[in-house]
Amino acid sequence: QVQLVQTGGGTVQSGDSLNLSCVASGRAFSTYAMGWFRQAPGKERVLVASINYSGNNTHYSDSVKGRFTISRDNTKNTVYLQMSDLKPEDTAVYYCAADRTSRDVQLVRVRYDYWGQGTQVTVAD
Repeated sequence: QVQLVQTGGGTVQSGDSLNLSCVASGRAFSTYAMGWFRQAPGKERVLVASINYSGNNTHYSDSVKGRFTISRDNTKNTVYLQMSDLKPEDTAVYYCAADRTSRDVQLVRVRYDYWGQGTQVTVAD
């Protein structure tokens, strides 16, 4: 079992920046596709960003493109989400996730095998 431990999150003002981190256990992190999802109250959990095993390919949802950056450091078993120009509509619980079966970006939620505990990001008006 792969454990994913998230840090970061909190409450910020519109236009502010915030960074999230997710540390994975195990020795095979560098082979996993990783993703960041978010879930707002009453909404489905949706993908906001994904990154392939090496970090040279990324995907972003239209809602965050140009504002969020996903990256990874395989020497630290860590994936990051840098969030800039935050908006109230970014308010959600954010989850990191790992797909151990895919080396490429993974856009299908059900293909992710392991999930972090989630962390609240609140953007005030």
